[in-house]
Amino acid sequence: MAAVAPSRLAALTKLRCEIFQTAYNPTSVRTGAKYLRARLRGPSMIRYYPDTLTVAEFNRMPGGFKIQNWEEYQRLADVEEKKRRGKGAPKKAKSAADSRRMSRKR
Repeated sequence: MAAVAPSRLAALTKLRCEIFQTAYNPTSVRTGAKYLRARLRGPSMIRYYPDTLTVAEFNRMPGGFKIQNWEEYQRLADVEEKKRRGKGAPKKAKSAADSRRMSRKR
């Protein structure tokens, strides 16, 4: 039995790739085709984890129910305490002349 010519085998491989809609890669270069063909994971993960409901979203819902957001209340109390001790954020400049950046020596 005679051996098949390499050019015929290459043509056969190319034709097989066209028929089965796969990537023709005669040099065996890594292309990542396996990962591009794979099903996306994102939609499944989104369906797996339920939607989270924040206190602000709950308070905006119709029905008149309101609950206290203790984390926000504590944050505001901490900011007020820092301001009282002089450790809070600096006051915003009303004009360009008031800003620290403009008053620096050049």
